[in-house]
Amino acid sequence: MASTPTAAAPSARTPAPHTLFDDAQALVAGTMLASLGVALMTKAGLVTGGIAGLCLLLHHATGAPFGAIFLVLSLPFYLFAIRRLGWTFTLKTLGAVLLFSSAAELLPRALDLARIQPWYAACMGGILVGTGLLVLFRHQASLGGFNVLCLWLQERRGWPAGLVQLAIDTLILLASLTVIAPRPWLYSLLGTAILNLTLAVNHRPCRYAAR
Repeated sequence: MASTPTAAAPSARTPAPHTLFDDAQALVAGTMLASLGVALMTKAGLVTGGIAGLCLLLHHATGAPFGAIFLVLSLPFYLFAIRRLGWTFTLKTLGAVLLFSSAAELLPRALDLARIQPWYAACMGGILVGTGLLVLFRHQASLGGFNVLCLWLQERRGWPAGLVQLAIDTLILLASLTVIAPRPWLYSLLGTAILNLTLAVNHRPCRYAAR
């Protein structure tokens, strides 16, 4: 009796690259999510990690506009991004930073938050910022700053970006103890943990192949 031919295994499909429209909507969506998360934390008097955390720290300490601080502190990381991750990543990141800075400044005019519980600001703020960063990461962009270093370490060394960011954020949060009280600091720690858990679980090396 003749054997039945075995069906050929399906060939691996090469993921289609992102289109210009894909990247544009991702930059807008990611930055809007992140800016809303930061707005919730700012309203509750909380801080977070990363470059946004440093900006919130300086904002609470000096009263300077968050968007302006964010833009200035992001600039030194662009040279590293150009040399290590290329012009495409750097230009997308620059676009995301400009969008985020603008959204952070315009949001208070569009949304008036009269009252928010700190625990909710920490949880929802962490989820929103983490999801916004996840959208940007998957389209080869970031919000600059330490995001650039974390993505490069994940790409070259295989170190999970979320866990690397968590280590950096811990140091920033320790510094924030000088400007905020212990109770808001604990809520800030909760928000930062949720943010980085969102990244660590959903953005792992080789999990997402589209470019």
